[in-house]
This record gives sequence, C-alpha cells and structure tokens, in this order.
Amino acid sequence: MHSGKRHDPVMSAEAVEGLRARAGGSFVDCTLGDGGHTAAILAASAPTGRVLALDADPEALNASEDRLAAFGRRVRMVRSNFARVACVAKTEGFAPAHGILFDLGLSSRQLDGAERGFSFQRPGPLDMRFGPDEERTAADLVNGLGEQELADLLWKYGEEPRSRRIARGIVAARPIADAARLADVVRRSAGYGRGRTHPATRTFQALRIAVNGELAALEAGLRGAADILADNGRLVTIAYHSLEDRMVKEFVRTDERLEAVNRKVIRPSAEEASRNRRSRSAKLRVAEKIHAR
Repeated sequence: MHSGKRHDPVMSAEAVEGLRARAGGSFVDCTLGDGGHTAAILAASAPTGRVLALDADPEALNASEDRLAAFGRRVRMVRSNFARVACVAKTEGFAPAHGILFDLGLSSRQLDGAERGFSFQRPGPLDMRFGPDEERTAADLVNGLGEQELADLLWKYGEEPRSRRIARGIVAARPIADAARLADVVRRSAGYGRGRTHPATRTFQALRIAVNGELAALEAGLRGAADILADNGRLVTIAYHSLEDRMVKEFVRTDERLEAVNRKVIRPSAEEASRNRRSRSAKLRVAEKIHAR
C-alpha cells in the first residue's frame, strides 16, 4: 500500500545532465521507484523524448501511475528486474538507448512502509523482497542459516566488522519475525556506542542484498545496459554503499566500450544533503559508450 509520501529523487539535476536528456531521445530508468527521476528525464527531454521505466516492485508502478499520467505515451512502465534491461528495452522499442539510469537506493515508500520490513526503525514482518518473484524472505535467512553462514553473509554483503558477534546474537534470539526486534537484537549484540549510523544498518543492507540477489542483478543490468546503449549514449549510476559503487567503477574500467566521463565520483551538494538525508551517502558516476564491440 502506498504510504502517500513521495521519494525525493537523489541528485536529479546531476542525473539528467549526465544522461544529456534531450528531445527526441530514448532513455531507460532502470529503477522507477516513485517516479521522480523518470519525471525529471521526461521534463528535460520534452516534447518528444521517451522513457522506459522498470521496477521489480509492483507497488512502484502503481504509485507512479498518477504522477506520470500527464506524460502520456512518452513513458512506458514495465514490471521487471533491471537484470533484464536489454531484453525489455529491445521488446519495447527502446534499443538503442541514448541514456540509461540506475538509482540503486530504496524509495521512501519502501522504507516507510512497515509491512515490507526494510526499515529497522519500525515493527513489521521480515520480508525485504523487492517483488513477489523472490522465493526467500529475510526471515528465512535470519532463522534458517547456520551461525557461520549468517556471519559470512553479514560480512560479504554488509561489510559488517562485528558480523560474528551479531550472528551469534541472532541465533541465540531465534525465532525472529519482526524487523524492529531484529534491529534491537543486532544493537545489543554488536556493542556499538551511539553514533550517526544505526548499529543495524549493515545487517539490514546485507539481508536485503541477499534476498534480492542485488549484486548479481546489478552485474547483469550493467552488462545489458552497455549492450543496448547507442554510440555516445550515457550510463548514469547512483550508488549508496561501497559494494555497488566498486562494482560500477570496475565495470566501467574493464568494459572496452565504455569510458568514464567523471574521473571523480559526484556527490550531492551540501544543500541537498541537508534537505534530504538519504542522499548523504550517494555517489553518482557517468560513463559514455565510445564504440560498439
């Protein structure tokens, strides 16, 4: 169910500039969310630019329908994981694409909706699936993995330095079915003092990545995006943690068809970071397709 609160799209102006959104262009927003970036691309590419918007979460498409209705046939929304971006873009007539955007953050709707279990700040079932197609929930992992497996998962996907202590605490507190309870177990187990970052941040990140196969999907999505970009087309990514950002940086460095446009990562302005706290960890990169393979 839509919470009514719209996601403030992160670095929207920088993303649109990086894509070189313009009239007549065909663009792909691989992470529709609440439609903020899609709307900005459509506005910048008026009157004839088109956007294909993908999201694995059916609620995202429902929530964005009204927001994007005014753009009419210039926007096409499809429920799909961005791992299949090349296939969907070809089917929908958006290949080659002049620009492709990946905003890898969660939307406010996902974080604020307690029924999905993404947030450690409110009670809710430990689900964390982006879409109904994923088989395992976060509860399955929390309650089903062995202590060592759980510790390894928290280290690999959350880069959690206290993964062993946290895994031991989780196993001792089982069964755990509620997000707020898991956050409390992690907080007590980790032994972190008070800080700007909640002690459960890395644990929840690791579980979400594992549940949704996010890193494998990103790898497939980047590969597909490079395949369907037009020559001189732009790939723009916004990452929120080092695992994703390193993957993007390495992909651009090693794919001979792409060239980094910005040598240094682009960060949000001080004004945006102050206005939208979820933008603070964002890192935006722009790459250009220099030639077909």
